[in-house]
Amino acid sequence: FDFIFAFISLTILLPIILFCWLLAAIATSSNGLFLQERIGKFGKPFVIYKLRTMHAKTRNVSKVGAFFRNYKLDELPQLLNVLLGTISMVGPRPDIAGYYDKLAGESRKILELKPGLTSEAAIKYANEEQVLAKQENPLQYNDTMIFPDKVKMNLDYYYNHSFLGDLQLIFKTMKSLLVKS
Repeated sequence: FDFIFAFISLTILLPIILFCWLLAAIATSSNGLFLQERIGKFGKPFVIYKLRTMHAKTRNVSKVGAFFRNYKLDELPQLLNVLLGTISMVGPRPDIAGYYDKLAGESRKILELKPGLTSEAAIKYANEEQVLAKQENPLQYNDTMIFPDKVKMNLDYYYNHSFLGDLQLIFKTMKSLLVKS
């Protein structure tokens, strides 16, 4: 399913992705791509593909980048990750080193899942940057409130995921993005 869905999506969205890539390159004075190491299944690192949203020199989010982030357009290149098999359409969002790879006990079961483009936690925390920006200590708030909630939601997914449930999450994600329009 992942391969076919990603292949069809990339085929349909390729003109949009290329246009966004060009806009990202101009807006950020870079090649327009952002590559970052993330933690995948069984704690194995992999490279995730995104469109660059921050200016290469100033490290500020560009206006185009803010738009891309708001509508998750910066994440469209991750369909290539799905095609390559490093992530799935649905599963816990892959995180940077220092979070999922540090889980202990039952929470480590999350690492048995292939990370995904979307999840219940990704939908709930779609505006995570804005929430964290309002906090006096964003890192502490993330570590004590948001991350534990994501772990709980991802564990629930681990125990209860199904193909039908995954389809529902994909449609729920699309709906949440269209509601912003």
